[in-house]
Amino acid sequence: MKEITILSGKGGAGKTSITAALATLCKSAVFCDNDVDASDLHLIFKPEVKESHQFDSGSIATILSDQCTNCGLCLDACRFEAIFTNESGMPEVNPFQCEGCRLCERLCPANAIKTNKNLNNSWFISTTRFGTMVHAKMAPGEENSGKLVTQIREKSKELALAQNAQFIINDGPPGIGCTAISSITGTDAVLLIIEPTVSGLHDAKRLVKLVRSFNVPLFAAINKFDINTDFTSKVEAYLKENGIPLSGKIPFSELFVEAMLKEQSVVEFAPDHPVNEELSKLWNFISCS
Repeated sequence: MKEITILSGKGGAGKTSITAALATLCKSAVFCDNDVDASDLHLIFKPEVKESHQFDSGSIATILSDQCTNCGLCLDACRFEAIFTNESGMPEVNPFQCEGCRLCERLCPANAIKTNKNLNNSWFISTTRFGTMVHAKMAPGEENSGKLVTQIREKSKELALAQNAQFIINDGPPGIGCTAISSITGTDAVLLIIEPTVSGLHDAKRLVKLVRSFNVPLFAAINKFDINTDFTSKVEAYLKENGIPLSGKIPFSELFVEAMLKEQSVVEFAPDHPVNEELSKLWNFISCS
């Protein structure tokens, strides 16, 4: 079994569209959407949820106004400035700033502060026409997204072993943040999707540095390579200088958008289109490497 994580240094490079296309070409895989903060692979996969699980993203303090004596200890003690005085003159917790450290709860002489687990997030096991999919949903501003990525990846491996799947394909997040780090750790290979623009190459370079710090094999593909052939040459030169195999060059095609609107991969939507030949070459390269 081989785990392949598909990443991009920036959003909009075409990572999810290519992931969906490869899912159509791969016949034995479990799929995992690692972009838990803004997941969108489900828009194409149309998963049927079989299991739903809550995710504990931390704790949040709550002040019980009927027990509070307004002593002010919590206001003075909170280093995150998550406790403020409301219009009634009583202390109140800002849930977006609370880090769940529980110091206020321990200090409160009236036992008027309680911390509760934040279960405002979920992860799912679903079936799709491509195979099993593990994915998640986080509310805006929620914490511990990296921990959630680790949890759904572990579940994906468990399912892949049980199903004797040949591959795990992770649709990773953009950038180099916590979710990207959690997506890279322990994976067998990273496929980096680069668009031939100044920002595309700049952000790809940052991601290359991150991936190499984990000693994970790295491949690259240039998406929409023909929108700027001069800059594509610069990207190819960078990859060659840094010993990164170029596994494919995907031409620009409006079919990707048209297919997405139909909730299909481009391979499903237009199976005889020339772009699919390049996608097949890309899949053969990374699956056999």
